[in-house]
Amino acid sequence: MNFQQLRAVRETVRCGFSLTEAAHVLQASQSGVSRQIRDLEEELGLELFTRTGKRLVGLTFPGDHLLPFIERLLDSGTDLQRAGQDFLSRRDGMLTIAATHSQARYALPRAVQAFRRIFPEVRLQLHQGSPRQITQMLLDGEVDLGIASELPSDHPQLAVLPCQDWKHVVVVPAGHALLQESPLTIERLASHPLVTYDSGLTGRARIDGAFAAHGLEANIVLTAMDADVIKTYVELGLGVGIIADLAFDPVRDRRLRALDAGHLFGANATLLATRRGGALREFVYAFASIFSPGLDRETLTRSLA
Repeated sequence: MNFQQLRAVRETVRCGFSLTEAAHVLQASQSGVSRQIRDLEEELGLELFTRTGKRLVGLTFPGDHLLPFIERLLDSGTDLQRAGQDFLSRRDGMLTIAATHSQARYALPRAVQAFRRIFPEVRLQLHQGSPRQITQMLLDGEVDLGIASELPSDHPQLAVLPCQDWKHVVVVPAGHALLQESPLTIERLASHPLVTYDSGLTGRARIDGAFAAHGLEANIVLTAMDADVIKTYVELGLGVGIIADLAFDPVRDRRLRALDAGHLFGANATLLATRRGGALREFVYAFASIFSPGLDRETLTRSLA
């Protein structure tokens, strides 16, 4: 039993038992409306309409008895739909986001600040994790949005959209020899010990791929999830750092210098993901648009379909 079947019965009665007019109201075919009625009658084990040939001419006694119940069910369905729409449009509740450290530390703060000004009654809950952990939280329905530079692509249950471009930079202490290199080359970089991200994080695959493409082996002496940790060890002289450009601030990182490495490792994109098959609350759409102005509601809705 479904609402389509119940609507077919109600509109047929309202249209004076004309399947043609009921089909017009329901924006369906006449045969489709007839099929919905037949399916419901078979499920109930009762004939709801009296028939002359293929024409419906009235309600049977059981049909007349059940029509008020059908009306009430449809009214309840309308009330339920309205309540759902009201809930989705409310400006209070909780927005739950899972992000990698780099995104949580460097990309999200401004968006969160702007969002809080518009939705002061929405509480935010931020989880940090690896791309695989973020993916699992999305699949389990624990979070509304996932934000990372790399996410597994083998989950059709998730809608994943690129929303911000970024590139890598090489960071070194002031006075380092690489500051004299212009442009920086992959061969020169390979001659230094390197400190960068763990595998599977923040474009690490592009870094490894760039060295491999030139037949070189990167001398990676330390890896970490956190760009702040990488910069700390670069300051200590452990090696040359490779981090996302969004993680470098000339004022905050005044003891370090950054060299553009976009030509070495290519362009990267921050990804925003959510689970398909559910309705998002209005403030979730709003946050996505604030975080990435090019990601409007229509684009996100299309990706969820």
